[in-house]
Amino acid sequence: MFGALRARVGYLLARRLFHWAWLVRQPRAWRWLEGQFARMANLGDRQAQSFYGHILLFRGQGLGARNEGRRLLGLAARAGDAKAAYQLGVLSLAGDTQHAADAQQAIDWWTLAAQAGHPAAAYRLAELYRTGAAGVAADAAQAEHFSALSNRLSGL
Repeated sequence: MFGALRARVGYLLARRLFHWAWLVRQPRAWRWLEGQFARMANLGDRQAQSFYGHILLFRGQGLGARNEGRRLLGLAARAGDAKAAYQLGVLSLAGDTQHAADAQQAIDWWTLAAQAGHPAAAYRLAELYRTGAAGVAADAAQAEHFSALSNRLSGL
């Protein structure tokens, strides 16, 4: 119990300090910040998994960090984090050296994100269904459905 409280306090402090650019550039401070983010993510906190997953994916050093970032984003997305699900959809559609582009998987992630209230995911789904992609036929009805959802989520 005390360990979880200590992890939460450390994580909240690290999130505050993360915005201090001069501190983030200090290697020792950065290692401490990363440790706080990793500890909270390992405890299963959805927000920490999404935040640290994005950091590892875009700023991590090496393929192992990128893969860990994808894993953490997957955990966060399955727990209901719309931003993580959206990012996984982008990664799935683009593909990389380890994963082939997969439009159907992108649709699955973006559907999850749109259901969680992410307007850009609904917009990307509408565009994907409007134009079609490898393995996904164009579908005007689905495109219209997700376009309307995107407008509603965006407040238009």
